[in-house]
Amino acid sequence: MDFLRQIKRIEYIDYLIRSRATGNPGEFANKLNISPSQLYQVIKILKDEMGAPIYYSKSLQSYCYNESVKFVCEFREEKSGSWNYIKNR
Repeated sequence: MDFLRQIKRIEYIDYLIRSRATGNPGEFANKLNISPSQLYQVIKILKDEMGAPIYYSKSLQSYCYNESVKFVCEFREEKSGSWNYIKNR
């Protein structure tokens, strides 16, 4: 899978998790067009390597975040020690 597709997949996973709309693991895997075992690998990478505070809520039947977070992948411009978003120029 190419890099941009991987980023888009993570953004979609993040959106579904923040929306609490993943469904159970089988449903979540289907939404991503991957197998449940691939889903578990992706969740493990997001948690262990990227620090995503993900857990599964049985009552909500969805993966959720323990904290208020959002995945962001973008370039920012550093000015005077602070970071600013780079707008389309």
